Amino acid sequence: MAPATMNGPRTRVALDGVAETLLWTLYHRAMEARRPDAVLDDPMAVELLDGIDYPFERRFGKAHMGSAQGQALRARTFDERIRAFLDEHPEATVVALGEGLETQFWRVDNGRLTWLSVDLPDIVELRRKLLPAEPRVRHVACSALDDRWMDEVDASRGVVVTAQGLLMYLKPAEVRLLIARCAERFPGGELVLDAVPRWFSAQTVKGRMKTREGYVAPPMPWGMDASERWKLHGAHPNIVEIRDLALAPGRGFFYTRVAPHAHLIPVVRNRRPSITVVRFGPGAATDTPKAGPEAESGVDGTD
Repeated sequence: MAPATMNGPRTRVALDGVAETLLWTLYHRAMEARRPDAVLDDPMAVELLDGIDYPFERRFGKAHMGSAQGQALRARTFDERIRAFLDEHPEATVVALGEGLETQFWRVDNGRLTWLSVDLPDIVELRRKLLPAEPRVRHVACSALDDRWMDEVDASRGVVVTAQGLLMYLKPAEVRLLIARCAERFPGGELVLDAVPRWFSAQTVKGRMKTREGYVAPPMPWGMDASERWKLHGAHPNIVEIRDLALAPGRGFFYTRVAPHAHLIPVVRNRRPSITVVRFGPGAATDTPKAGPEAESGVDGTD
């Protein structure tokens, strides 16, 4: 089923700040998906991009092959982890936090899962306007930090929570608290998250990450070097495993030989963006640890 925008005139979209990043990711993912040798099969994203009235190239610049492929491979890596979870729990609930205009449901749907999309009210309204309604997709219009969305999750058949391109925009203490609440509320489930390294976080906070066209990436207060992921254990006693996910292999030398093996290369392994699976045990402690200055810096802040 095509996006709603394909049935009428293009929809004008105006966003700024962190919200505008959903257009950045859609643009690059869709431009990669247009290629005949694309690393991500995402026709829904292409149709969605074509249905939006927004100056993508003028605002973000011409989609660079590397950036577009990188965005697509990040999405594919998340897809593959979700599919692996669904292989074991085919009727699980997938919770997509801060989903923006992701089209992941249509890429991973096995016909049995339940999808819960959590985002701020204006973004949920935009998704409902631009994307087709699906009987197994529900939306909760609130912040990922609001426990209301957790009350909408049926955890009896398994839960996998995704935070793709989200946590870096939160305050470090908020990241810790969100991970802790997921560990407490979803025993036996998983959280799949990505993180930018500390050096990159620091550059965005100083406003130094910008394109030649003048687009400036919003500040990303939370950064975590890949070597620090073990500190996530400290967020909650019910975290039983933390595992690095290698980027899915792509096209060309860098995305074939370097990026998928970056965790093994001394010079870059701690300076790379990372994707992490946090697995929760079958039981949960009753008290969520408080997120405060005494927490581990790799979870709770940048130095």
